Amino acid sequence: MSKNHVAKLFALLLGLVVVAAACTTDSSQDEAEAVGAGEVADCAAGNINISGSSTVEPVSRRVAELYEDVCPDTVVTVDGPGTGDGFALFCAGETDISNASRQIKDSEAADCDTNGVEFTEIKVANDGIAVMTNPNNAVECLSFVDLYALLGGQSEGYDSWSDASELASSLGSDVAPFPDLPLDISAPGTESGTYDSFVEIVLEGLGEENEGEDGQFVRQDFAGNADDNVIVEGITGSDSSLGWVGFAFADANADVVKALAISEEPGGDCVTPTAESIADNSYPVSRALYIYVNNGNAVENAALAGYVDYYLGDAYSESVTKAFGDSGYVELPAAELADVQAAWDSAKG
Repeated sequence: MSKNHVAKLFALLLGLVVVAAACTTDSSQDEAEAVGAGEVADCAAGNINISGSSTVEPVSRRVAELYEDVCPDTVVTVDGPGTGDGFALFCAGETDISNASRQIKDSEAADCDTNGVEFTEIKVANDGIAVMTNPNNAVECLSFVDLYALLGGQSEGYDSWSDASELASSLGSDVAPFPDLPLDISAPGTESGTYDSFVEIVLEGLGEENEGEDGQFVRQDFAGNADDNVIVEGITGSDSSLGWVGFAFADANADVVKALAISEEPGGDCVTPTAESIADNSYPVSRALYIYVNNGNAVENAALAGYVDYYLGDAYSESVTKAFGDSGYVELPAAELADVQAAWDSAKG
């Protein structure tokens, strides 16, 4: 081969190397841009076990999916048996994170203390509890009084809406008398934080006024369920149904269920649950959502600490607002999120 041909071949090969390098660089840049804020500085191999609230489950699961994409040596398991069941596992030291749709109870915190489980409470989003019925039901707005008459401890045994009319009227309802239709209740069970939050926000105060502090504030004659999707199916299965579920689940199923407007007092403003009314607390049945992190496990398991960092950082907006596609929970205001991040940074040391 002539020197001229060798030179040309060398030049061609050199050009291919330059092009390949450029393509690799462009590909890396494209990949980095695709990952964007999802990059994790230090990925650690490890397993993370999360349980608790079915309401918070979709958010934590979405964070897990994103985290495993950028840290493939981390395996995150998430399930949602309910807030109460989740805390039982967490305080026994069996899980790393407990999803919760309410704050931990004193009795649960005592169990954690007994078992040497130190934890950090992290608020991750705001949510409302949607009171639902079937779209074929003519009811549009109910007050706390109406809900107590239909769902409180004194309503046990009421088979129809009209059965609650006398009690509701005696408490000042401006909606009663109710229609003579079957009262088919589809709602969370006692293991659910959504159950606890609804009772605390809506029923407990009226129950204490009318039944005393030791009263049974919610009727026990309905079959509760920890699965929000099953609750929604129950609402769609009866034209005169009534129940409650986390706002995001109701909003995601707005084509088959009707979220009722709620007023705190009879004759008050009827407010429909929306992202805006939950964020500004004008919707009366609003609450905060949390994760609880086992501090000791976070020290021993770098993957766990990294997951929580990612949860509150790069994955936050994507996970909270898109846990249900276009329908999600309500993000914390930027200043509040910054405070939460600072508290977590302090807790993990």
